[in-house]
Amino acid sequence: MSEWFKAVSGAFVKKGDYGGVEFWHSPERCGWLTKQGDYIKTWRRRWFVLKGGKIFWFLNDCVTQESVPRGVIDVNKCLSIKGAEDAINRPFAFEISTVSDSMYFIAESEKEKEDWINSVGRAIVKHSRSLLEHDRGDYTTA
Repeated sequence: MSEWFKAVSGAFVKKGDYGGVEFWHSPERCGWLTKQGDYIKTWRRRWFVLKGGKIFWFLNDCVTQESVPRGVIDVNKCLSIKGAEDAINRPFAFEISTVSDSMYFIAESEKEKEDWINSVGRAIVKHSRSLLEHDRGDYTTA
């Protein structure tokens, strides 16, 4: 089992449990990124889809209703996203952090990197807000 999976303890969604997110159409953001493999730490190019508070990745960009994601990250488990060229010594790199670990990605250009950082950052804020609103009690009634 990958260290990332162990470290985030719940940031990944179980296979087939996509929270009703229809990742195969109308994504908030999608595109090619490079990420490290979970077991063999080589860098691999994957198709990423951001939708409904989740980041999915696939082997190719032909995503249909029958597609099975290679991985899924719950955005509400993410604390931050930022540039990471210095951390991993690669251009166009960025990092997504949880309480206990980080995962690195490499975009194909500076613009793509910034677009992913902005999109995921907005999703983190949006979904953390919705969690806060969900947890907030009604203090107006006795």
